Amino acid sequence: MERRRKPRRPVAANEPLSNARLRTGGQLRIVDASSWGVLADTAERLLPGRQLDIHVMTAQGRTLVRCRVIRAFVVRLTLDSVHFHVALAFDRALDVHVEGYPLPDVLAVLEVEPGKRYPVAALPADIEFTDLPSA
Repeated sequence: MERRRKPRRPVAANEPLSNARLRTGGQLRIVDASSWGVLADTAERLLPGRQLDIHVMTAQGRTLVRCRVIRAFVVRLTLDSVHFHVALAFDRALDVHVEGYPLPDVLAVLEVEPGKRYPVAALPADIEFTDLPSA
């Protein structure tokens, strides 16, 4: 049974949305996202039920959003850290579309003429002086 409010999409590593930061400074790598939540990979230990504030890059710019940890589980162990996948539910919907940053309607409709090249002046082979040399 599907319980999500909106379908989620994978987030590419080169998208601005792929990196988020906890308000306390911890790093999150976003694995997939929907407008109502994200699945993040982190080395921070975040327990279910905890309330968090995270900074997310969306189409509107950097946004601070309040969220709640829904679930967390260990995905990777290294010699010096434990990595978790954490499901976060936002308190409000965010625009997490991949299309990019929206342009104002005025700029999207304007047709821009291509630029013009600089004129290439013929260079004279010899320099001619207009003043006569003095004796």
